[in-house]
Amino acid sequence: MLSRYFQLEKHGTTVRREVIAGITTFMTMAYIIIVNPKILEAAGMPFGASMVATILSAFFGTMLMGIYAKRPFAVAPYMGENAFIAYTVVKVMGYSWQTALGAIFIGGVLFTLLTAFKVRSWLANAIPSSLKIGFVVGIGLFLSFIGLNETGIVQIGVPGAPVRIGNLHNPGALLAIFGFLLTAFLMVKKINAAILYGILSVTAIAFVSGISPLPEKWMSLPPDISPILFKLDVAGAMTWGFFAVILTIFVMDFLDTLGTLIGLGYKANLMDEHGELPEIEKPMMCDALATTVGALLGTTTTGAYIESATGIEAGGRSGLTAVVTACMFLLALFFAPFCTSIPSFAYGPALIIVGVLMISPVTKIPFDDLTEVIPVFCAIVLMSFTYNIGIGMTAAFVVYPFFKIAGGRWREIHAGMWILGGLSLLFFVFYPY
Repeated sequence: MLSRYFQLEKHGTTVRREVIAGITTFMTMAYIIIVNPKILEAAGMPFGASMVATILSAFFGTMLMGIYAKRPFAVAPYMGENAFIAYTVVKVMGYSWQTALGAIFIGGVLFTLLTAFKVRSWLANAIPSSLKIGFVVGIGLFLSFIGLNETGIVQIGVPGAPVRIGNLHNPGALLAIFGFLLTAFLMVKKINAAILYGILSVTAIAFVSGISPLPEKWMSLPPDISPILFKLDVAGAMTWGFFAVILTIFVMDFLDTLGTLIGLGYKANLMDEHGELPEIEKPMMCDALATTVGALLGTTTTGAYIESATGIEAGGRSGLTAVVTACMFLLALFFAPFCTSIPSFAYGPALIIVGVLMISPVTKIPFDDLTEVIPVFCAIVLMSFTYNIGIGMTAAFVVYPFFKIAGGRWREIHAGMWILGGLSLLFFVFYPY
């Protein structure tokens, strides 16, 4: 039954492989259960209720992705967007978190309408192949940077040297290096569950050695979500003064989702001969509905997670992977103490490994054509160095038409790229720096 519905034979996978992939994806991104509420707590949102909203929005979006879109992509509240809401919109600009949720809800409704009318898929297909490849490479380096930072192998430095090597005498960093080498070794030996085994092995060693404490309890009842449930202020967000915030949320979510879907599509070999993700409007609709429902539940912009690449690398190719990940999120309502006890140096090596595997398309970039290479370079570099996928993409969309015009090749610019370039330029003009 499962094999037939998810077309496992067509994708060359099995139920066992999909289950392992779903668990791998969940363990790689389980940190969001604790990190998202912690960030939103700075905006005045209660931690417990926010944790429940995070889990429920991830469950809804990921299950929808598996059942409707039938893609191995997990969905959860975005990192970056949550920090933008908490620290910029609420703490710096002085708006309430209720108004911020109202803006996110408006964005979700707009995305749903644009997806239903296939405007988003039209814009996605307007992006040239070189930029799509650049996004994949940039996301790979971005993931690697996150993994290196999460494990402590690379740390934030000083103004003269923004990053530096971490303390490799630290047990966590040493375990992360061990986890990277172990996972890579298992992958060389073509062990399908290599990434999951790597995460579990490092977690077990950390618990046994006392480097990371065992959770005091393995199960607990979920906190009350009522303090933030349906508390959004849509009317407050529909003011001219809030336009910059809505535009920023709109562009960041649109581009983060677009870049993530393209990157994951390439990683899972789901792209067609034209370099496009077939039926891309389906995962986009899942993203749009998840954002809308997430705002009602009480959390920030929700969409496809690049950490899904770990499950894809573990062999996940169908929606069954997403269904398993969704079920793991639902269980996390009651097993949150254990899920959040997985140390960052256990899942960090998985992100580094995936980054290694995602840079391979760089060989397909036309390096002899500067009108293509310069925008691609901007995307790759800025994704990592600004710690934001959307910034790299918006920069590429702005400079791509410029260099095509400079090269006398403006006819190569798709109509949709003019729209993306215009939106991206507005993003940089109105962004509340």
